[in-house]
Amino acid sequence: MKLQRLLLIALLLSTTFSLSAQIKWTQVAPGVWKGIIGKPEAYDLVKAGGAKANTAAIAKITAAQFPLMQGDILGAVKDGKTTLRFPLDKEEQLYGFGLNFQSVHQRGKILQLHVDHYGGKDNGRTHAPTPFYVSSKGYGVFVNSARYINVYAGSGIRKNAKTPPVEKDRNTDKSWASRPYSDAVEMLVPAAGVEVYVFAGPTPMDAVKRFNLFNGGGPLPPRWGLGFTQRVKSLYTSDEVAKEVDLFEEKGFPLDFVGLEPGWQSKAYPGTFEWDKKRYPQPEKFVKQMLDKGIRLNLWINPYVSKSAPFYPAIKPYTGSHTVWVGEVPDFNVPQARKIFFDQLQKDQVNIGVSGYKIDEVDGYDHYLWPDVATFPSGISAEQMRQTYGMLAMRYSADMYRKQNKRTYGLVRANNGGGVSLPYVIYNDYYNHQDFITALINSGTAGVLWTPEVRASKTGEEWLRRFQTVIFSPMAMINAWSSGTKPWSYPEVADQVKELALLRMQMMPYWYSEFAKYHFEGTPPFRGMALEAGFKQEVKKEAGSTNLEENPYAEATSKEIKDQYMAGEYLLVAPLFMGDTTRKVILPKGKWYDFYTGAFAGDGSVITVTPGLNKIPVYVKDGGIIPMMKPMLHAPKAGEKVDLEIRHYGTAASTYNLYDDDGETYNYEKGDYSWRQIKVTRDASGNLAGTIADAQAGKPNTVGNVTFKFMTK
Repeated sequence: MKLQRLLLIALLLSTTFSLSAQIKWTQVAPGVWKGIIGKPEAYDLVKAGGAKANTAAIAKITAAQFPLMQGDILGAVKDGKTTLRFPLDKEEQLYGFGLNFQSVHQRGKILQLHVDHYGGKDNGRTHAPTPFYVSSKGYGVFVNSARYINVYAGSGIRKNAKTPPVEKDRNTDKSWASRPYSDAVEMLVPAAGVEVYVFAGPTPMDAVKRFNLFNGGGPLPPRWGLGFTQRVKSLYTSDEVAKEVDLFEEKGFPLDFVGLEPGWQSKAYPGTFEWDKKRYPQPEKFVKQMLDKGIRLNLWINPYVSKSAPFYPAIKPYTGSHTVWVGEVPDFNVPQARKIFFDQLQKDQVNIGVSGYKIDEVDGYDHYLWPDVATFPSGISAEQMRQTYGMLAMRYSADMYRKQNKRTYGLVRANNGGGVSLPYVIYNDYYNHQDFITALINSGTAGVLWTPEVRASKTGEEWLRRFQTVIFSPMAMINAWSSGTKPWSYPEVADQVKELALLRMQMMPYWYSEFAKYHFEGTPPFRGMALEAGFKQEVKKEAGSTNLEENPYAEATSKEIKDQYMAGEYLLVAPLFMGDTTRKVILPKGKWYDFYTGAFAGDGSVITVTPGLNKIPVYVKDGGIIPMMKPMLHAPKAGEKVDLEIRHYGTAASTYNLYDDDGETYNYEKGDYSWRQIKVTRDASGNLAGTIADAQAGKPNTVGNVTFKFMTK
């Protein structure tokens, strides 16, 4: 009996240890460590996304050691579930946990990371619930699981916490809080094991760059993808599309690609994935007609297959147990399903010149997507399929274009960790302008792209304000599938809208170089202020402190900043919304200058601006170099040379790396690209002068004549 009791005690002790074990870490890339808890599932986010780490690029980031005390990171497996615990300092802020729309600061949040259409609350249910967070201390954490993950981001307080909060008496202590301080991030993963990755800094931006590069680096769109796009009404015919395209040219509005909505198909909801012969009687001729005008076509789909689809009998055995809008759900983890589905798209659309897709409704809501009790032929659970279906659809549709050595750039409703490199931009139907900007900020820590698209507006003022922000975003788009709006639909602001659309085209060399940095260096082209050098997020003081009253800058930066963002290396964008006439802008440390005039704006200060209706406030950091081209109506063709006007702001000498390739193919992956350094120096007399490095022999060269414009007088 005594021996049995000893064995029982030993078993209990070993079980207790396994439930709170320290994790063994293995370095898998410079500044990147993997930890394994239990037995991770064979299917995960990285595998679903097909990501390949760019370890060579990761190695170029400043070297850094493991950023936490390894002994303070704990993992446990019990009842088929894995718990994780990461330490938090008292003055540490958290960013990330996916594409949130209403909040940037995530400390104290309770979330379930669950792919879904955004429903108006930051509760983890969103289009890209990426299980990655970055700390203001300069490190990141990624949980590589395709499960619904419960997150307690500094909200739960263990009784054995290393640094517990102080107990307070609510009756007498005015500083009592209903949400006391917690010293840990805890997560629950419904699986008997998981891979966890830690990304070192030393800065938050460095951690984000490592995460992006570990997942393959951001996508590099074709140049035309960074132009302007119009999505036409759902039931338009080929003749109506052609007339609308002609109107853009007649009125002098730029246009690079047109989106066709569900009406291009013979049936939709569910779809047949073949052209409607009444609305598009000669699709091949129509696509060629558009290409001859410099216009690409992008087609709406959702992946749910109608019984009328030509390939329905062949794909039926490879679909899930439940339908969506009575359409079969292909299991893209089964090679046969992929071949049948994407062969149809390849044959019917891609091979005749269609340039991309808008992949709709791969996110939610629960009432139309498959339930968690559904089964799939691959054996992947319904939950895992929900978390990754958008990634699978993007991955295998992009593969069609890769086979042709042509880049694509499209729209999607769902992404996740592992999908960083996929050439798609997220959109939704929520349409809250302020929240769209917050989502744009959070996209930089979610590893995704997001567009604050324009659809319709109540007034010309709202239309112009929305248009101003979409120009400074990953995709400049009007989505008129329902409204039928055009850029000139509000005559009172049509001239200003045209000026903005042309500005988008002028800035293409800058945008293209910034997306190249996303791909090759991991720097998100659109991101929040927390990732910007010179911007220090001040910790919010307890009520009663006089410190904030003495330092207005600290008072401003202690708050959540969700209405201004960085666009590329040098630009700070501060939108106004309908009804606004003034706003405050928080400028990081260092001199900043007005984008339009070059005038000094401030240095580490909070400024109040009244820009008028026609301008969105944009500021350039000292030494900022913005390469611009002439305002063309279409993106430059492959190999086409354009003249550059290179603008310099402020007084500092500086450099900028201008990226160049053919703009359309994947030849850059074979080294067929160049970086040309633009350099601004000051001579002995104090005069600024600019130079650009010579084109490299045998490399693409689309740069014509170059002039410099020094904006700050």
